[in-house]
Amino acid sequence: MAKNKNKKVSDKAIGLDVQLSKSEAFIEKNWKVIVAALAAVIVVVAGIFIYRNHMESKTNEANQAIAKSQAAFGMEQYEQALNGDGVTEMGFLKIIDEYSGTKTANLARAYAGICYANLDRTEEAIKMLEDFDPQDDQIISPSAIAALGNCYAKNGETEKGAETLVKAAKRADNDAVSPIFLLQAGQLYESIDKADKALNLYKEIKEKYFRSSLASDIDKYIERATK
Repeated sequence: MAKNKNKKVSDKAIGLDVQLSKSEAFIEKNWKVIVAALAAVIVVVAGIFIYRNHMESKTNEANQAIAKSQAAFGMEQYEQALNGDGVTEMGFLKIIDEYSGTKTANLARAYAGICYANLDRTEEAIKMLEDFDPQDDQIISPSAIAALGNCYAKNGETEKGAETLVKAAKRADNDAVSPIFLLQAGQLYESIDKADKALNLYKEIKEKYFRSSLASDIDKYIERATK
């Protein structure tokens, strides 16, 4: 029995040696390919690491840069907010260009679009707001979408403007701004003789956003759209 047991152990050892020899032969034969593959993996991983660190640093710089333009925007200094002051403030347009790929640059597009809209530069506003990528927030993105809707309407695309305002209301989904956007959309629909669509929006304000200040005054719009 002991001999058979030893023989089995010996056979296993020999088999393992054979497998190791085959592995060594494979490695020797394909060494350059293996090294190249490992190098490629290292390059990709290192590249991702460097890119993430670079983008994080870039975003921090962009956040510092945009603060001054946001301040100018808040004071309704739209030209300065767009183009900077030539000294310490870059302006939204330069932030978009220099910090491309960051969330801050995307945010700057929303601000820039609204600046253009307030300066009655509607075509430029539309382009900028269409380039803005809406995020999962309930403040900036709905406002930017609503601004785009109003720009469409001002540009003669009334129905498209109303549809976009409805999207903004759905994105926001709150008592503060959704009723405002729905009311604007309803009024646009009424202006193109689509009172039925306007009526649905007014009813939505009354039923879904009954806590809003607009809800207490919405009956007159419902009555007008019903006639």
